[in-house]
Amino acid sequence: MRPRKKKLRRPAKLLVVRHITTGSSFETQIGYSRAVVVDGWVFVAGTTGYDYATMAIPDSIADKCRNALATIDRALQDAGSGLDHVVRVNYIVPDADQWPDCWPVVSAAFAAARPAATMVSAGLQNPEMLIEIEVTARVPA
Repeated sequence: MRPRKKKLRRPAKLLVVRHITTGSSFETQIGYSRAVVVDGWVFVAGTTGYDYATMAIPDSIADKCRNALATIDRALQDAGSGLDHVVRVNYIVPDADQWPDCWPVVSAAFAAARPAATMVSAGLQNPEMLIEIEVTARVPA
């Protein structure tokens, strides 16, 4: 009987993960990152319409949507990506009747990317939020 050959195992690939923050008090208090970059993907957390530097939030859902997308774009830029590289977007809106007010804003923001998208009507953490946007993007090669 011949001795069995040991199979050589490949060394485990080191997973490099990069965390991006906006400095939002929510990120610190709740314990999350605005975005996580791993293996060429950028996962951006649900983002609302706050100006995270001042924690001010505009009144209209369209302006909140604009602010959220600006925050998302900054996180994507920090990751080496951008709105044009978004492949998936999820919108959470408590009042579905207000969603059409955001269409011109999101249509302009994602004109090039044309990502797969879903809108869900559900409650948010604070009543003034009105919209939360989460995206997944690729870092271009």
